[in-house]
Amino acid sequence: MIALLDYGSGNLRSVEKALRKVGADVRVITKPEEMKDARGIVLPGVGAFDDCLTAMQRQELQGGIKAFIASGRAFLGICVGYQALFEKSEEFNSCAAGLGIFRGKVVRFPTVAGLKVPQIGWNQIQFVQPECPLLRGIEDGSYVYFVHSFFPKPEDESIVATRTEYGGAFASAVWRDNVFATQFHPEKSQEVGLKLLQNFVELAEADRN
Repeated sequence: MIALLDYGSGNLRSVEKALRKVGADVRVITKPEEMKDARGIVLPGVGAFDDCLTAMQRQELQGGIKAFIASGRAFLGICVGYQALFEKSEEFNSCAAGLGIFRGKVVRFPTVAGLKVPQIGWNQIQFVQPECPLLRGIEDGSYVYFVHSFFPKPEDESIVATRTEYGGAFASAVWRDNVFATQFHPEKSQEVGLKLLQNFVELAEADRN
């Protein structure tokens, strides 16, 4: 079973639909105790960093996420669910602490002439770690769909799985052990995104055996 965390994120149903399309047994959960039987967890997200972290704290999900990750089971963060894995954000003078799974902070795109912020639309991912399990069967340089004004700057460059150029290169996906996260939206990225989600589901289910 893949648990999809519901803390009020606006794109929950589109992620659920995409996961079901690739064959996942999906359960939408709102409480930490519901993570117990999950083989993998997906943390989706749209909107503001503080809103995401505050909602998860209110539902007591933060401790459950950290315990789940520590158990070695597969975890996937998407967009703000990716940003939440870091220590803090510069968004709107944010005062909420991130989950701190990775060191680093979330920053805004630079002010560059001609650069539209937020980035909305299709852009390419360039592989940094082609051996990342989520990238299996996906071509380097594939296009995926982004909607964001902020992005994480990892302190540990070794976790960067893909980079994308937009006013400079930024980490569009990261990977360390059982933790995966993407700034782009796999559920909106057509066949490439579905393949990535399928890889995640297969990885999570394989860990059961």
